[in-house]
Amino acid sequence: MMKNKIQFQKGYSLIELMRDYGTEEQCRNTLFQLRWPQGYVCPQCGGKSHCTLKTRALYQCNHCHHQHSLISGTIFEATKLPLATWFLAIYLLTQAKTGLSALSLHRQLGVSYNAAWSLKHKIMQVMKERDDSKVLSGVIQLDDVYWGGERHGGKSGRGSPNKTPFVVAVSVNEDGHPIHMNMNVVKGFRSKEIERWAKQHLEPGCQVVSDGLACFSAVKKAGCQHTSIVTGGGPACVSLVEFTWVNTMIGHVKNSLRGAYPAINHRHLPRYLAEFCYRFNRRFELDRMLPRFCFIAVRTPPMPIRLLKLAEVYG
Repeated sequence: MMKNKIQFQKGYSLIELMRDYGTEEQCRNTLFQLRWPQGYVCPQCGGKSHCTLKTRALYQCNHCHHQHSLISGTIFEATKLPLATWFLAIYLLTQAKTGLSALSLHRQLGVSYNAAWSLKHKIMQVMKERDDSKVLSGVIQLDDVYWGGERHGGKSGRGSPNKTPFVVAVSVNEDGHPIHMNMNVVKGFRSKEIERWAKQHLEPGCQVVSDGLACFSAVKKAGCQHTSIVTGGGPACVSLVEFTWVNTMIGHVKNSLRGAYPAINHRHLPRYLAEFCYRFNRRFELDRMLPRFCFIAVRTPPMPIRLLKLAEVYG
């Protein structure tokens, strides 16, 4: 029987994780190498020599005497959790095919729910910032989506205040196979908002294929080519080959979110979408996801819990 090469590729086992990152010293050495691959560099003055304090886990620059920790200025900053716990959480969230809730993370890591929630959202923040820094190119299938339902007795349809709009874009190769995906919450399906999104996430000159929603023509103001196909709605529109992969991804992400999370605050939806996209965009290299993630994590600014809870993020 033929096996799908992607589904049956060699992953990164829990045994391998414990072998490579099972101790605090191994995790610290890994972060040091990822943060300063060419050797220590002082974040204050750029000095390249340092000493380690005996009484505290701090580095001190020999030139300017600036003191800082290994994780200061990174997403790990101010954490009270062991780095080994972080690495295990990163492993669980990057290797899982479906989402993993903060409640499940709390049980598997043996930490408080609040710590697990903060940990998960900081990891998802790294995923979002990383994928937002890359643009889609080539042929792109684009569609509009809403997350959430109508409140009882409230306004129905697109105007429902309980629905959060977001766009799904999937780039495909010449054979029509999906390459990369982007999902971003937007303030609404208006031309100015789609133009803003396109300038941030699409490469000028790419070919965008969408349904007949009028606002999607705004991608042309971002230097993209645009083809509009009026689908007419109904079940038949889902089977159109021009939208095969974008419709598939919409179905997958909705099933994944509903299956893993009983409720999602609209403020945090962008991170949950980013988590799904991050794993999909790196599905060919499961064995390298953890070190690649940590390389970006030590270059991602700190995200205080205050901002994690309050910030509304638009793509």
